[in-house]
Amino acid sequence: MDLAASVKKTDVGIALYLLAAVAFFIIPIPSFLLDVMIAFNISIALIVLMNVLFVQEVLDMSFFPTLLLFTTIFRISLNVSSTKLILTSGNPGNVVSTFGSFVGGNNLIIGGIIFLILIIIQFMVINKGSERVAEVSARFTLDAMPGKQMAIDADLNTGAIDDAEAKRRRDKIQEESAFFGAMDGATKYVKGDATAGLIITVVNMAGGTAMGMINQGLPFAEAIQQFGILTIGDGLVSQIPSLLISLSTGILVTKGSKAADFSGTLVKQLFGLPKVLYIVAGAMAVLAFTPLNTVLFLGFAAAFGATGYSMSKTLGEEEIEQEVAAEETEAEEIRKPENVVSLLQVDPIELEFGYGIIPLADVNQGGDLLDRVVMIRRQIALELGTVVPIIRLRDNIQLNPNQYIIKIKGIQVTEGEILFDHYMAMNPGYVEEEITGIPTFEPSFHLPALWITESQRERAESLGYTVVDPPSIIATHLTEVIRSHIAELLTRQDVQNLIDNLKESNPVIVEELVPKLMGLGDVQKVLQNLLSEGVSIRDLLSIFEVLADHATTTHDTDVLTEYVRQGLKRAISGRYFTPNEVTQVITVDPKVEQDIMASIKQTEQGAYLTLDPERIKAIIASLEEEIKKIEDMGKTPIVVTSPIVRMYFKSMTQDYIKDLIVVSYNEIDSNVELSSVGMVTG
Repeated sequence: MDLAASVKKTDVGIALYLLAAVAFFIIPIPSFLLDVMIAFNISIALIVLMNVLFVQEVLDMSFFPTLLLFTTIFRISLNVSSTKLILTSGNPGNVVSTFGSFVGGNNLIIGGIIFLILIIIQFMVINKGSERVAEVSARFTLDAMPGKQMAIDADLNTGAIDDAEAKRRRDKIQEESAFFGAMDGATKYVKGDATAGLIITVVNMAGGTAMGMINQGLPFAEAIQQFGILTIGDGLVSQIPSLLISLSTGILVTKGSKAADFSGTLVKQLFGLPKVLYIVAGAMAVLAFTPLNTVLFLGFAAAFGATGYSMSKTLGEEEIEQEVAAEETEAEEIRKPENVVSLLQVDPIELEFGYGIIPLADVNQGGDLLDRVVMIRRQIALELGTVVPIIRLRDNIQLNPNQYIIKIKGIQVTEGEILFDHYMAMNPGYVEEEITGIPTFEPSFHLPALWITESQRERAESLGYTVVDPPSIIATHLTEVIRSHIAELLTRQDVQNLIDNLKESNPVIVEELVPKLMGLGDVQKVLQNLLSEGVSIRDLLSIFEVLADHATTTHDTDVLTEYVRQGLKRAISGRYFTPNEVTQVITVDPKVEQDIMASIKQTEQGAYLTLDPERIKAIIASLEEEIKKIEDMGKTPIVVTSPIVRMYFKSMTQDYIKDLIVVSYNEIDSNVELSSVGMVTG
């Protein structure tokens, strides 16, 4: 309740400030009220200047462009009110009269010169510089946005920051861009205000003189002296707050986007080097023995010398304090009990590499490995419909310089080795002329390859070799490892996030399925089954609809997975088969399928095969023979079975032939033509 009342008071205050400015344009105000408003205007200008001077970061005054507009319109409205009083009564109040007589020296020429000097300083120096700095800052801030965004993504992927910190930094970048863009335009307010002040003063001078001669019958000299001093006073009253606001604008835009103690940093940078102060003191002492004022220059020489000595002493004390603080911190770290809990955390995916590969991951050295990691997560999300966990990149001095290892949940699953200044050339099978190089194997698919130098690259490509650079090798290897382990990386929390996203657009299907028909763990199992065979779960709505249709009749997640696969037959067919083309496949002997079905044993934990081991070996041997035939034809081996057998056949062959594609007839679209080039017998 108190907060609401406070907000209302501030709203009312701002509204009254603007309404007063509008009213002053229309309604004549008495001289005593004008004095109050002028004093208030000067105080506001001083408040703005002090805030800008001591604010830590420019975004702490993100509404400064709007503030410029408010103060400008209020100041001009006071100008109009004072003009009315000068021309009608000749009594614009105490403040204007005092500024004209005291500040202006009670002399038209002196006051006019002071006023013109203020205008020139504001218009030619402060405004012009502030406008240019604001324009350049806006342009540079906008140009730097993509690089800053990529740096944030890189820090996020390496684990240097978390999602919340990344979001905060992105928001800050957007705010900086909007602020400097607004400041680029807002400096025109200040420039226009200075121009308007000059024009109003000239008009007041001419109008006041004419009014004095016509209405009061004053001679020209007396009229221009009387009304000229009041006009100059009015000009000074408005120009001094305007100058303060212009100065505030200049300070704010020259601060840039740095967070710093402005006054402390400025003084430290100016007087922080003792040797500079000693040199200046010496120069001032030399000048003291010229016809200049000896006492004055010797005084400054002594002051700068004493300041230099004081600064050198202070710097020495600071160094000692820093050393002591560092020793105390180190001692505290040694004495502090180790946080064992932090050691228990396991990263889902880690890429560790030797020091020779560091340049590939260092943005400052031109490395783009971090950017590639970002693209890998994006690629997997589009391809398989699941979010890849944060990939941690770490250097490991225990590895060979050119070696890297990939870990899944803290356990090493694969490794590779690259040559930093070389390229990997692979023969796609139709290269006639071979090139020389260092024999090796491509780490992702274990294909024979050669390491070649930069000078050999162009020739290798012209001969038909596939040539890739080291970052691409590591990125491809990492991508394939993630694909092969994506099922085990899918956690219950990930599934819950997917469900929450789906619930925003399709709440009915989610409420029907989870948790009424299936628990979170059962949904996770089905999605893992799909991912383990490379089936995308991006179309989660279709998956949930199929599950909702069949979860009432069975709770076996393997059977439900088969129903989902059949519901996704368009996607499965599109991945493995080319429409309107004949695809060579391997089929399974009906006798083998019957034997498999007859050997299925149903339990509460699920179904499993009780087929004789010797029979399984015979089936696998026949399968390997058929696979070799189709691979010799340059084709990818695909086994087609009846729907009821597919999952058991895939389970049986999984341990012998990894990544074998097994589909059922119900998962193949009607426009796909198949040709059996072999049959698995047993």
